[in-house]
Amino acid sequence: MKKIAIMGSTGSIGRQTLEIVRKEKDLQVVALACSSNIELMEQQIREFKPRLAVVWDELAWKILCLRLNDIQVEILQGMDGLLAMAEMEESQILVTALVGMIGIRPTIHGIQAGKDIALANKETLVTAGHLIMPLAKTYGVKILPVDSEHSAIFQCLSGEEQNPIERILLTASGGPFRGKTSDELKLVTKEQALKHPNWAMGNKITIDSATMVNKGLEVMEAKWLFGVSLDQIQVVVHPQSVIHSMVEFMDGAVMAQMGTPDMKIPIQFALFYPERKWISEGKLDLFQIQQLTFEKPDFHTFYGLKMAYDAGTAGGSMPTVYNAANEMAVDLFLRNKICFHEIPEIIQAALESHRTVINPNLDQILATEQETYEFIQGKY
Repeated sequence: MKKIAIMGSTGSIGRQTLEIVRKEKDLQVVALACSSNIELMEQQIREFKPRLAVVWDELAWKILCLRLNDIQVEILQGMDGLLAMAEMEESQILVTALVGMIGIRPTIHGIQAGKDIALANKETLVTAGHLIMPLAKTYGVKILPVDSEHSAIFQCLSGEEQNPIERILLTASGGPFRGKTSDELKLVTKEQALKHPNWAMGNKITIDSATMVNKGLEVMEAKWLFGVSLDQIQVVVHPQSVIHSMVEFMDGAVMAQMGTPDMKIPIQFALFYPERKWISEGKLDLFQIQQLTFEKPDFHTFYGLKMAYDAGTAGGSMPTVYNAANEMAVDLFLRNKICFHEIPEIIQAALESHRTVINPNLDQILATEQETYEFIQGKY
């Protein structure tokens, strides 16, 4: 019986993880955490009966405590609760499906407590990869990627430890606005941006996919996960989302991982690695797909992707600025405060205003995040 703790249990990745738990009897949930969705959180706690639950929002935490006074569960609040969850002795694997940089400290504590990390919180590596990866090596824990693209690369590299990577081919669907011009993006509505052609995801990552900023974050994440330089990572637009990513080796061989666009496949692979478990739904039918196509990304129209390469190359605190500025810009867009095309404009302004901190520690990373928020708040 493998015991797991899920941070972000009410989000898209968290809910799909629990779908897997329902079907796999050798998984047990010992802890759940959410931000503020206590309606769903209460249902999850009553169904899965974890020993510990954590709620980020203080008011929501108080309400949930009252609602669950009839069952035996410890309910903690805020960052202290997340850190206690990361360190709890019972869990073997920590699923980090939180949105944003809130996931950095719990991930660090989980690693130090000897937990393998099923990583769905890409911001952790984007902003603190230089801290996380050496720490995981020191404590001998696995960082198991849950993103479909990084899981694909991870699977392609299985058994290839002695063969250096020549190039990573990181696939992207292109999002709902593939082929659009910069002028056309000025007319985009929130409803259009939230309608991804292939994947069902949370609002934030769906908008990130529409701007292709998500692919930029994945480029920076891949650098740390697989120990490559940014110029070894090539983004390939693949509209069918069947090939989830590829690895090219020095002899010219290219290995690809294929499958339906279903996040339960990489989630389950991370939970049971190195074992593969049977999944009934979502099997690939190549006769139905018939063709796979590939395109170069449009770095001019979707210049948020180009800025990711620039921020990653600059290094230091610049990836944190990129990430934090995007988080705030997406939030402003979802609250109808800005237009879609202003998202990369805000990121660019924040990057241009920042003075790079070389090799930042955790406090400096979090301070950079706050400074970026304050910079944007002063303008919008």
